[in-house]
Amino acid sequence: MAQNLIEKIAQRFAVDLEPGHVVHSGDYIMIQPAYVMTHDNTGAVIPKFRKIGAKKLFNPRQVVNTLDHNIQDKSEKNLEKYRKIEAFAREMGADFYPAGRGIGHQIMIEEGYAWPGTMVVASDSHSNMYGGMGCLGTPIVRTDAAAIWASGRTWWQVPPVAKVILKGKLRPGVTGKDVIITLAGYFKNDEVLNHALEFSGEGVKELSIDQRLTIANMTTEWGALAGVFPVDERTIEWLEKRIEYVKQRGPAGVPSDADGHGEHPRLNESHLQELKQNLILPDADAYYTKEIVLDLGSVVPYVAGPDTVKVTHPVTELAKQNIKIQKAYLVSCVNSRLEDIRQAAEVIKGKKVAPHVKFYIAAASSEVQKEAERLGYWQTLLEAGAIPLPPGCGPCIGLGAGLLEDGEVGISATNRNFKGRMGSPNAQAYLASPAVVAASAVSGKIDTPFPMQAEAPRAEIKINPAPKTGKPKVNILPGFPEKIEGELLFCPKNNMNTDGIYPGKYTYIDDFTPEQQAQVVMENYDPQFKNIMKKGDILVGGFNFGTGSSREQAATALKYAGIQLLIAGSFSETYKRNAINNGFIVIDVPELVNDLKERFGEDQLTIRTNLKALVDFIKTQIRVGENSYAIKPFGSAAQEIIIAGGLENWVKQKLGL
Repeated sequence: MAQNLIEKIAQRFAVDLEPGHVVHSGDYIMIQPAYVMTHDNTGAVIPKFRKIGAKKLFNPRQVVNTLDHNIQDKSEKNLEKYRKIEAFAREMGADFYPAGRGIGHQIMIEEGYAWPGTMVVASDSHSNMYGGMGCLGTPIVRTDAAAIWASGRTWWQVPPVAKVILKGKLRPGVTGKDVIITLAGYFKNDEVLNHALEFSGEGVKELSIDQRLTIANMTTEWGALAGVFPVDERTIEWLEKRIEYVKQRGPAGVPSDADGHGEHPRLNESHLQELKQNLILPDADAYYTKEIVLDLGSVVPYVAGPDTVKVTHPVTELAKQNIKIQKAYLVSCVNSRLEDIRQAAEVIKGKKVAPHVKFYIAAASSEVQKEAERLGYWQTLLEAGAIPLPPGCGPCIGLGAGLLEDGEVGISATNRNFKGRMGSPNAQAYLASPAVVAASAVSGKIDTPFPMQAEAPRAEIKINPAPKTGKPKVNILPGFPEKIEGELLFCPKNNMNTDGIYPGKYTYIDDFTPEQQAQVVMENYDPQFKNIMKKGDILVGGFNFGTGSSREQAATALKYAGIQLLIAGSFSETYKRNAINNGFIVIDVPELVNDLKERFGEDQLTIRTNLKALVDFIKTQIRVGENSYAIKPFGSAAQEIIIAGGLENWVKQKLGL
């Protein structure tokens, strides 16, 4: 069968496939990614790695550790954490980049880890950014990172794939940030939730690599698990220039550069020639669940917010409303590269930041800042009154200087503006391009850098019918149940967040027992849940179940309470990963959820349906009374994890520990 680009890259990095297995969306596979990146959360992954019992990294060259999130914190506690992370990386021989080198995602681009046509993961949701280079970047959770450190691999379910077709070209002054804000605001009803996206169309060649990285980065906020651009002449040209740059720069000072040959291990001519000769292209007749078309010529500078990416307005409209701001930000992994800094400098040159506004700037990396200084952009921003921060994360995630305070309004070139993320929950945050942020910093209110007639985006979406395929053959491994039977317990709420499932106040009580977890499960959602449920129940939730934080206890608490199996219309991918990583089976059955909503309504929090369900993993179906619902095959990669009782145990078995 034909494969799209996502499926082809996944096929290349899949391991232990059965002979003849052609990878497609929905498949559970074991992957051995080219690289895994962890940042400050390396400190949380290390004890998971130690708990497994591993003594060394499976492949030190696969592991990249960066320090970027809390680099402004000079407390002894944080400095000690950083020293321990660096010592671990040195001991294990992993590639390590210290605080001040830059944001981890930017380093992955600059140092050639995110190589076109490869699969690279990170324990951070913005690993989607690597797709700007034609690399399949996707997030994992910390348990996955520890498993990869120890065994080189983890599991992945290949997501549904949508094609995003870009037509035409952007008008002068319109940016990649405007494109992704337009897409996220126009298609705001979960059209791409938990999808991987392939960008295509003649408009792609009009976008710079910096613009592609920005768009790919914020496919996360759009709801996708990956957003991948094709490898074209612009990609090759960028790599050629980067290879020449690192020749002049010399080694970056990480272990993998010390090869004794004076050649960068990734950014070199032979690696580039190999890429040119082995470009991966989607098959012409590959299947996509849907196709989204956007005319780039219809995009204007947009602003998202306040406090959500899904509410957007042309900046010219908001400029008329005189929305006063107190803070402006040109920081973060989405929009602090050289092209972004140049755009802001061009807007602000010869002007001054408004007296009542604080304008914070931080480059994506030390190299970006050095180049911005060389070209005069950095000095232009400083002369206008901008406040510099070190290259790394910071106010974007509510850390360090410059956070929003009660009652303040900020406009930011970051990727997220969730309430409370950048400071006080009583503040408001808007998102926009670097040019709009700079113009607003000068005006003291949300403002446009140049006049442009607003118009509705010319965009459309087409849903493709599922291809007709034969009944899937499912191989059930010894120890995995062929069938599960139980009564359906229904919690109809959509967007059930992890705090509702497992209250945050218990998250960091390290000695909280499984029995205690079971006692507080669903406490914030429905205090009566534990009295209504019975051991052996099959829980059915709504759509986007498990959204919110990445706490693993939101999965384990249900398992410890005696829920056999969890069904939902759809899941937060992080929740699904945490569930399977802890040996808890979860499956998507949207048709069943819709039928239960129609039958029982959505007014009650927890409903005993008195309906018996039979989940048949061989026949890939669920029977509820006279009704039958198809389920996706629960593949052998996922079965292995469940049989082992979770990913950590699976790794231990693989290592013979």
